[in-house]
Formats: sequence, structure tokens, C-alpha cells
Amino acid sequence: MTLPPVPDLRTVQLDLVEAQIKTLLVRFEGSAISDKEFWEMQFDLGLAWVGFPLGFGGLGVSPSLQEHIGNRLREAEAPSNFLRNPIGIGMGAPTVLVHASADLAKRLLKPIFTCDEIWCQLFSEPGAGSDVASVRTSAVRDGDEWIINGQKVWTTLAHVSKWGMLLTRTDITVSKHAGMTYFILDMESPGVEIRPLRQMTGDAEFNEVYFTDVRIPDSHRLGNVGDGWATALTTLMNERVSLGGTTAERESGPIGDAVRIWKELNSRLPHDRDRLAQLWIEAEVSRLTNIRASQMRMAGTPGPEGSVGKLISAELNKKIYEFCINLLGPQAMTYASYEMKRPGSIKIEREDGSFDVSKAFLRSRANSIEGGTSEIMKNILGERVLGLPREPRSDHNIAFSQLAKS
Repeated sequence: MTLPPVPDLRTVQLDLVEAQIKTLLVRFEGSAISDKEFWEMQFDLGLAWVGFPLGFGGLGVSPSLQEHIGNRLREAEAPSNFLRNPIGIGMGAPTVLVHASADLAKRLLKPIFTCDEIWCQLFSEPGAGSDVASVRTSAVRDGDEWIINGQKVWTTLAHVSKWGMLLTRTDITVSKHAGMTYFILDMESPGVEIRPLRQMTGDAEFNEVYFTDVRIPDSHRLGNVGDGWATALTTLMNERVSLGGTTAERESGPIGDAVRIWKELNSRLPHDRDRLAQLWIEAEVSRLTNIRASQMRMAGTPGPEGSVGKLISAELNKKIYEFCINLLGPQAMTYASYEMKRPGSIKIEREDGSFDVSKAFLRSRANSIEGGTSEIMKNILGERVLGLPREPRSDHNIAFSQLAKS
């Protein structure tokens, strides 16, 4: 007697995920529910972060199956929460899962996914951008609390955030990577001041944040004292995956915008056609590369594949929207309004929801800076993927207090 073949693990996991998706969509399509109610059901069914454990928004299966969930929900035109809380969903949640206690993780994860509590990232400072280990914002212990003083900059959505992922300096007598500690900060705490930074789009989604004797309970520390760099790496590597490691449908996103504009303008110029074809090929190669990388993705701290995807997407987005602007000619030089607005989410659409190619072009300039500059991504690619020698460091094993201030 021939026994039936035993299904492989991925097939079993995919069947489980598909059953949960069907349950979610039956509830979604059968009743009028709010976006929040949909996201609550998605979390409870383990479809928020499918690689997370049961009870924490996941099913404990391969994180690569998250892409399948995204595709199925897009087909059903279900509400998407990512741009409402991109830092919380893409970076905060994985960091909390790895480094927080189980009780704290259970308290924080669901409000992240339902967008009840927006998150921001408090890493960069005026003298610590690409070299984030040079942070000077201080945390001094006072019993069961820590007193925070300092400044952060380029903090996306700080003005609408409930929680901030805060990297601080707790010891200046050791090397800069060894003397940091990581906290979760309640952005509504006394002593927190948020000032808008107006961008060339007119929006002020970025902010400066100042801390004056802000108190954080020690229970909101992630990782051990002095191990902030290790915790920060979890955030940073997940940030690069969330910015450049996702995969969308073919000819969607920026390249889809370019194709649509080219068709609308009915361009017959050979160089426009050839340039669009080249950009389309690059976008498709990037998409397929991200699909391959997602098959190797593990929960926790991703590998360098996120940095590679982030580098490619940042540079490609700039080239695509520059092509769109060139297609439009003189009309691209006009812009609807430079009135400063403080948006509640990251978006490039106009107030009425229509696409704004001029805003997309201006906003794409930030892609090669935010989440790690393209230069830093190239360093990671060279060192961790190609095995090239590391850049020489002059600050190795030197106490932070002895380093020159920038």
C-alpha cells in the first residue's frame, strides 16, 4: 500500500493561515465594521504579525507568510493600518516582542496594531545621525526611575505618538556602543516638548523633541542597562525591512504611478519609452529580490537583506519620480500648497485623496536619508554580504567621555 505524501511544514502553516484569513474575511464582508474592529479581529486571529507567538498577534509560523496575508487582504479591499502607525507596526512591535517582558508585550502589541497608540523612534540627534551610537541624551537613575535630559531630531509622527523608542546614554566611562540603554517613553510625560520641522513638501511629519527632567519607570527599560545598542539593532534592522523589504504586486507603487502618467500623457518619445522600460525592469528585479529575501526572514532581528532592499528602493524611488516630473514638463513646476500641515500619518496624497506626483517627487528625496542613509546601507552590504573589510574605527575601546564632541 502506498502511503499518501506527508505535507511539508510550509504547506501545513499556509493552510492554517489561509483558514484564519477566511474566518476574518467572512466577518469583514458580512457586516459593517470599523477599521479598528477589523484590526482587532485580525490581531486576535493571529494575522497581525504571523511569525509572533500565539496570544501576541501571531500564529508562531514562518514570518514569510505575512506577504500572503497582505496580498489576500488587498484583494478583499480590507483596511490597511501600516501608514497610520508605520513605526509601531514595522519596528516597535518586533523590538517589544524580543526585548520586553511578556506582560509588557501583551500590554503594548494590540494597541500598536489597532493604531490606538501611535509610536515614534527617538534615536537621531543633531550630532548623532548616521553614527547613532554617538547619542548624548542622558538617562540618570533615580531609584526605580530614570531622569532623561537631551534632544532628538527628525522624529517622524512624534506629534501624534503615545510611545517613543528612546535610545539614551547611561555611562560615559565606557566605549560609545557599550554605554547606551533603551527605553519606551510615554510621549505625554511632563518635560517632553515637541517642535515641528517643516519639510519641502510643506508637511511637518518630522519633529524635534526636547527632554527636560523627564521621568521614565525602570519597568519601561528594554534590555539590560548598557545593552541599548543590541536592542537598537533590533529596531534598526526591522526598520530597514519595513522601509525597503516589503513586496507589492507587479507594477504597483512608484513604478505603477510612472506607467499611469506615461499612458495618460500618451508619450511617443522613444527616450521616454526606453527610460520607463529600464525603470520597470529595475522595479521588478527589486520586487523579486524582496520576495526571495522574505523566504529567509526570521522573527526578531532580520539579517542584512532588509538593508539591501532599503538601499535599492530608496534610490529607485527617487529615479522613478524624477522621471515622472520630467514627463510632466512645465506643469510639474507648480505645487498645490506649501502651507505647513502636521499630518496624522505618512502619505503623499492630497487632502481629497488624489495622487500628487509633485509631492511624491519631493518626499522621495528623504528616502535615501530616513531609516539609515544610502551610504550606511552600502557599508552594511559591503561588510555583511560581500565580506569586505570593515571601515577603520578611531573610537574603538575609547571612553565616550574622551571622544571629541560634534
